[in-house]
Amino acid sequence: MFDCCARVSCSVSCMKRHSKNVALKLKELQLNSHLSSCDITQKGYEKKRAKLLAPFVPQTQNVVVSIKLTPGLSSDPTSNPNAIPVAAPRQHRAHRSGGTRDDRYRSDIHTEAVQAALARHKEEKMALPMPTKRRSAFVQSPAENCTPPDTSSASEDEGSLRRRQAAISAMLAQNLQSPEYWINRSVQSSSTSSSASSTLSHGDGKTHNHSQGQTSVLADVLAHTRIGTSSSVPPDVTSTVPQDRNSRVDLPPNITVRGMNRGQSRSSMMDTAGGVPAHSRVSTKIQQLLNTLKRPKRPPLSEFFLDDFEEIVEVPQPDPNTPRPEGRQMIPVKGEPLGVVSNWPPALQAALARWGATQAKSPALTALDITGKPLYTLTYGKLWSRSLKLAYTLLNKLGTKNEPVLKPGDRVALVYPNSDPGMFWVAFYGCLLAEVIPVPIEVPLSRKDAGSQQIGFLLGSCGVGLALTSEVCLKGLPKTQNGEIMQFKGWPRLKWVVTDTKYLTKPSKDWQPHLPTANTDTAYIEYKASKEGTVMGVAVSKISMLTHCQALTQACNYCEGETLVNVLDFKKDSGLWHGVLTSVMNRIHTISVPYSVMKACPLSWVQRVHVHKARVALVKCRDLHWAMMAHRDQKDTNLSSLRMLIVADGANPWSVSSCDAFLNVFQSHGLTPEMICPCASSPEAMTVAIRRPGAQGTPLPARAVLSMAGLSHGVIRVNTEDKNSALTVQDVGHVMPGALMCIVKPDGPPMLCKTDEIGEIVLNSRAGGTMYYGLPGVTKNTFEVIPVNSGGTPIGEVPFKRTGLLGFVGPGSLVFVVGKIEGLLSVSGRRHNADDLVATALAVEPVKTIYRGRIAVFSVTVFYDERVVIVAEQRPDANEEDSFQWMSRVLQAIDSIHQVGLYCLALVPANTLPKTPLGGIHVSETKQHFLEGSLHPCNILMCPHTCVTNLPKPRQKQPVGVGPASIMVGNLVAGKRIAQASGRDLGLIDDQEQSRKHQFLSEALQWRAQTDPDQVLYMLLNAKGVAVSTATCSQLHKRAEKITAALLERGGINTGDNVVLLYPPGIDLIASFYGCLYAGCIPVTVRPPHPQNLAATLPTVRMIIDVSKAACILTTQTLMKILRSKEAAGCVNVKTWPNIIDTDDLPRKRPSNIYKPPTAEMLAYLDFSVSTTGMLTGVKISHSAVNALCRSIKLQCELYSSRQIAICMDPYCGLGFVLWCMSSVYSGHQSILIPPMELETSLPLWLSTLSQYKIRDTFCSYSVMELCTKGLGTQTEALKARGVNLSCVRSCVVIAEERPRLALTQSFSKLFKDLGLSPRAVSTAFGARVNLAICLQVGPYFDFGLLPSGHEIPPRGAPQSLPLMESGTILPGMRVIIVNPETRGPLGDSHLGEIWVNSPHNASGYYTIYGEESLQGDHFNTRLSFGDTETLWARTGYLGFVRRTELLDARGDRHDALFVVGSLDETLELRGLRYHPIDIETSVSRAHRSITESAVFTWTNLLVVVVELNGSEQEALDLVPLVTNVVLKEHHLIVGVVVIVDPGVIPINSRGEKQRMHLRDSFLADQLDPIYVAYNM
Repeated sequence: MFDCCARVSCSVSCMKRHSKNVALKLKELQLNSHLSSCDITQKGYEKKRAKLLAPFVPQTQNVVVSIKLTPGLSSDPTSNPNAIPVAAPRQHRAHRSGGTRDDRYRSDIHTEAVQAALARHKEEKMALPMPTKRRSAFVQSPAENCTPPDTSSASEDEGSLRRRQAAISAMLAQNLQSPEYWINRSVQSSSTSSSASSTLSHGDGKTHNHSQGQTSVLADVLAHTRIGTSSSVPPDVTSTVPQDRNSRVDLPPNITVRGMNRGQSRSSMMDTAGGVPAHSRVSTKIQQLLNTLKRPKRPPLSEFFLDDFEEIVEVPQPDPNTPRPEGRQMIPVKGEPLGVVSNWPPALQAALARWGATQAKSPALTALDITGKPLYTLTYGKLWSRSLKLAYTLLNKLGTKNEPVLKPGDRVALVYPNSDPGMFWVAFYGCLLAEVIPVPIEVPLSRKDAGSQQIGFLLGSCGVGLALTSEVCLKGLPKTQNGEIMQFKGWPRLKWVVTDTKYLTKPSKDWQPHLPTANTDTAYIEYKASKEGTVMGVAVSKISMLTHCQALTQACNYCEGETLVNVLDFKKDSGLWHGVLTSVMNRIHTISVPYSVMKACPLSWVQRVHVHKARVALVKCRDLHWAMMAHRDQKDTNLSSLRMLIVADGANPWSVSSCDAFLNVFQSHGLTPEMICPCASSPEAMTVAIRRPGAQGTPLPARAVLSMAGLSHGVIRVNTEDKNSALTVQDVGHVMPGALMCIVKPDGPPMLCKTDEIGEIVLNSRAGGTMYYGLPGVTKNTFEVIPVNSGGTPIGEVPFKRTGLLGFVGPGSLVFVVGKIEGLLSVSGRRHNADDLVATALAVEPVKTIYRGRIAVFSVTVFYDERVVIVAEQRPDANEEDSFQWMSRVLQAIDSIHQVGLYCLALVPANTLPKTPLGGIHVSETKQHFLEGSLHPCNILMCPHTCVTNLPKPRQKQPVGVGPASIMVGNLVAGKRIAQASGRDLGLIDDQEQSRKHQFLSEALQWRAQTDPDQVLYMLLNAKGVAVSTATCSQLHKRAEKITAALLERGGINTGDNVVLLYPPGIDLIASFYGCLYAGCIPVTVRPPHPQNLAATLPTVRMIIDVSKAACILTTQTLMKILRSKEAAGCVNVKTWPNIIDTDDLPRKRPSNIYKPPTAEMLAYLDFSVSTTGMLTGVKISHSAVNALCRSIKLQCELYSSRQIAICMDPYCGLGFVLWCMSSVYSGHQSILIPPMELETSLPLWLSTLSQYKIRDTFCSYSVMELCTKGLGTQTEALKARGVNLSCVRSCVVIAEERPRLALTQSFSKLFKDLGLSPRAVSTAFGARVNLAICLQVGPYFDFGLLPSGHEIPPRGAPQSLPLMESGTILPGMRVIIVNPETRGPLGDSHLGEIWVNSPHNASGYYTIYGEESLQGDHFNTRLSFGDTETLWARTGYLGFVRRTELLDARGDRHDALFVVGSLDETLELRGLRYHPIDIETSVSRAHRSITESAVFTWTNLLVVVVELNGSEQEALDLVPLVTNVVLKEHHLIVGVVVIVDPGVIPINSRGEKQRMHLRDSFLADQLDPIYVAYNM
């Protein structure tokens, strides 16, 4: 049923056109709905009303309002043709429900403007992809903590809502009738795509009905259209690099076999949507995002840059069409002289003494109880006597006579609740009489109060050590368990003094307070919060306080004995100046209406005016608004006694609509337009200007209708064309008596503005603050400003005070204020007012979405400019669709009206934003939460693509010629040496006999078994550090022979067959390897499947077995059972396994003979590995390569038979396998083997082994190092106590096929230096598929930086550079050269290019099912295009550079350091620059404490960042802006999609390397189960 409280507003301009008959019928209809709420439904009411208004609706469609400086509202609302439309006097009243809009910012003209702006977007409708959210990530807001009517709460004029709804419905209706819509409809109906793409994103499977938000429906339709009808590559919208990459075949499960040209890339595998269903939800949404991003950005981008050293940042060129001020320079404006009145007191205390003595029974203050009824009245006699008692007690009864706690001039905090003005008055005047300085502050409610720490800063800077409070308040303060008052965060230690009358001492007869004439000593300190949230104390001197009271008395024409109703906070601002100070000076009776009463009865202040026949009321816009909302045609209310209704925040441009609406409602109750007196004030200058009360019938001052575009450029332009972007401003009267006002430029030196220019108001007056107490540096810039003229010469010697108000002086010296400095957002050289943006956001139908109109607007600095952020509280019952629709409409409205892009729009649960003491939003604290990632939004929309317009155009690739002429295009820089380096010579072996024995590794083992049978080569440790098995030379040889016999007997294999070795890390693996060599088979080591995760790991095993065409599998009994289990049968076809041989039970036979290969060039083994790009690559390693590699490692690491090394890494591929299985047999040293999985049960195992066996050289993987760093970082003291000492370690080498992880190695070194680890011990190795070991670090290393452009190396520490570490010393026998991968020409020293290698231990080629010879030639036997064109090189596929250092090597030559930067396959080509994933990931991981891991990849040139969240799912949305910010700041890239997932989702291979392509495939196939996916606009 239609609620009887529902109200309808009809604008005055509309009512004007109705005939009297229709108006009467409308009134009758409204009255009926009032009287019989049960007889008429809302629908019925709307129907009847629409019928009555129907003949007039077309006339109201296109009304052109002429806009000029318009006179204000006259007493007859119909007489002014240009008045702002206001609410009709009789209205249905809505419940003040959670979602209503804050009408303090309401203007019907502005609402129309917003609707017009939204309508304009109907042709270019943005198809915004809805974010995907896991259901558990939805946060229910604490709705029971209801927010009272406050500075940021409001109810809604339903009529204006209906008008807005009608406008938006019309817009949607037009959209739906457009031809494009019908085409899309037909496409959708014929499409096979999942229609649940948007409903699925809600996390449940409920079917949504047709009444759902049309935005996302249309968005999905558009997306399906694009994807469903075209199989071509999606358009590249963010890069100018042509897409010429071929697609790549993908084998199941998401692993590719190496067999493609390096120039090709996987990226386009998904570009054709071939790898996932074309209509998958993720692909659809990304396509929607691309469609949205195709819209051109507003500011044109400058040409791309070519110069490497040019600044990255785009400097915006001044627009020649920018409006500029054209007026003459302003002349300072003088207020009328401050009149000298004979009976004005010499000081405020003297006025109180006078009234206390002569008018003791006269009422000074009436306080109200919670119901709004008078609680007590304090007379001037009582106020005087109690203040005297308090002054006497403070000076004489605290401490001893010789050591008083307080002396005159000390600062004292006043902590009193808003509901107890009487106690505050007594405390304030008591302090003035005792000549101590009161510092009124808010009552702290908890340790976590918003801004509490800043209040502590204020108390500290003012040197406050004592706090006065009431007994009731003291009991309510938070206490510790001992009953002591809690130490608030950031506060100094305070002594608390209770000032209730029963605790005060009557002064002795001989004691009299000192009542000096007002001087420049500080009287009190008023707190003020800056834009950044810092709280400072504005000191007000005694003479300033008195002068200000005199100026207010003259301006407001206060008379003795008047009554004043005060709704404002009496501790500061106008509430203190009028309601506590000026009222006592004039013996005024103040009725104080506390905030708690306003919550319960918003009309209470109006009733007090009526009951007490008050002459003056002191309110804010919110009080006008709430009184108007609560008004129910109270015929007995009469406001005709008022002569002044002072609107304290009349300086807010949006106050005009509240004043008009209030006047419209209460005009019939005796309120006249002359009574409304807006004023402007600031803590520093106190009252700046106030409209004087006018006589009945005097013409009202004009209003300015200003162009918002002009305002953003700081100039005044009367808006005559586009009413949609107009701001109507009312004046705040004239300058205060005795003051001098100037308008100066807000930035730079205080230069006088021109008459048509907006600037900061500065004031010279005796009334005003004197300084920020205890902060002399900041004081000078604010309180001692001397304006200068255009020539730079000062206009005089008198200092002015900055007010923080932006405005201008209009005709007749009227002051207009258009905003505040603290609400100013400077974006791309234009200024926007936060309040204006709030007003626009509130005009976008927030009823379903926003909780009580609570919206905060602020700016954050990202990428060298301010970016606008809007945060709003979402209603508890708002659904995702409505919220997202509201956000997208706000984007469009602000873009149209203010011409500024939003960077971020966030919705948080209701009642979760930090509050100010009176319930408003604490903006600076909200901003802090946003930047720290502790805001916990429930919906977020980032729009970096539209608002970050200072990125330059992408770099263009320059054409490159091939051949000797390449020197001309910068491939080789003239005068630079070619970037090549080599390790030392392998040298010749003198003993020819030994050389023959060592030609094959199998012979080396046989030789060792004969010559030194009992030497222990291997020792395997378990989790407890106990050797579970060892292998001497003889034992290893014999076990290898048994395996050979088993192979020949059970396997029935032939020479040259491939045999898979499937073992856990241990000695069985080593014995099987040599058993295969003895049998003439080719071993292929494969990581065994994980028993708990067969579905993910077994298919890879199966693939390697199939690709390698293995004749049989050697394994353990346990693994054999797993391979044949039911669980395995669910993943792969177990019936087609090759012959499986269990080596736990071997025959006792020996083979008749041991195979010896005819030539060293024959294959020794196959090395299979899954690369970081998800490619399964098998390389062929010959016997000669094995021999050369083992010899090279022996020379580099100085390995010989008496040495021990420790290995803690997986032994399945690359250099790890060589060190685990081969190196000891070749060099004769002992290897202590530590399987990495044992560290999961005993983390200190590796480090304690190094200490126990005094190991000099150890080898590990990054995953082991990371495990120790994260797990043992805090346990170094415990390890030291257990006797772990790492001082023996000379080199700890990390084995990897990637760039050195500098941050990890440095962290490891720093953490364990307390255990004796040398800071230079940790180093890295580097290998690639074409050559398993290129560098192996022993000795010192270097670190440098690199720029993303990938050319010349910048100076160390240069901005935007990346820190790099040398990748290791180049192995003996190795030659390295840096080559341009496109021209294949050599590059100069320190230039980035592909690393090519030439070495005896290069791999022989790829082992592939395709057998593409061209690929072998390209990667393993390739030549330079010019220079040394004879040498055959292998291409590693990694980018890097060689840099010559000052260090000398063993030969006396300067050391050439090799720096590996990253894999060519993984580089991201974005905006014409080359980026490496690891760099972006390092930045992302630093963005928030809850990010454990991250990975990046690109999809259709959008950068996708996947982040693992280790924390509450509520934090998921906090990460979206932080990730976007850090990538933009550090890499100058805009993130397209942010995906938040659970820990462990990012796939990692055995070497600890991220499998980014697997991750990408899973994301696009919608298999990640993300917590949240944000699509940045």
